[in-house]
Amino acid sequence: MTARTEGTNWTAWPASSPDEQRAALYAGALLSGPSTSSSQALVALAWRLLEAELGVAPRAAVLHLSSSELFARLGRVRRALYLSPDAHALLFSLLREHGFDPRAFAFDPPRLRVVHPDGDREAAARAVYAVHRDTWYGHPRALLTWWIPLHDVPATQTFSTWPAYFSARVDNDSSTFDYDDWVARGWSLKIGWQDPAAGLSARYPAFLGERSALGDGVGFAATQAENRVFSGTHLHGTRVHTGPLTRFSLDFRLVHLGDHDAGRGAPDVDNDSLGSALRDYLRADSTGFGSGA
Repeated sequence: MTARTEGTNWTAWPASSPDEQRAALYAGALLSGPSTSSSQALVALAWRLLEAELGVAPRAAVLHLSSSELFARLGRVRRALYLSPDAHALLFSLLREHGFDPRAFAFDPPRLRVVHPDGDREAAARAVYAVHRDTWYGHPRALLTWWIPLHDVPATQTFSTWPAYFSARVDNDSSTFDYDDWVARGWSLKIGWQDPAAGLSARYPAFLGERSALGDGVGFAATQAENRVFSGTHLHGTRVHTGPLTRFSLDFRLVHLGDHDAGRGAPDVDNDSLGSALRDYLRADSTGFGSGA
């Protein structure tokens, strides 16, 4: 493999039609946009939930709460945010702000992502740092991933992408992942990191080579509530975070149903996962889980 180095492949949100923007994302574009009223409101909602569980300084809770207590409290925040009708409504508003029609999409609700200082040293959390494609989890190749930081984040604490491998196969174990089996064991895994033992026992598809062989990849610094969107087929992975405070972010997944039905999407050259997560996505007019496409 040819090593990649730090780069600036993220580009400003283009002044083009939504169809052209999706086509650019399917071709590998990494799009970055400033915060908007809806992304700021989503961030504010997440902070309210975090402060209700962790106090006025949620990022510092890792310094005074036990691992088990912190995990339990964050689990309640994750669940509340994922199921929140207010969060879903803000997601629709965010799409409209970017010229997208929410009714054209199926979506997986906002998820709280948590990266603790030196978390890579914890065996149960190592899967957080695995290099992967989101499509390896039973998602279609029309998948778009939308990422929003809850606070300013330096480049050393975000995540890397490896555009050189966007349409190139890499060794991975996605063939071991079956979405139907995944959700059959409970929705706690779907919401993400609700089971404290999941990181030790659950199968999280990953790149099988040494991360160092890929190089540092493309990183970035981010400001609170800004919007980053990329194809779910991009190879990416969380960067090791040395602290001193916890990093919080939100992300959600989108699939344009017309594109999916027409076979449009990004190259998905090495995805051998089984099953389809799309069946459990929500629609703008849906009233509960499992009512998506």
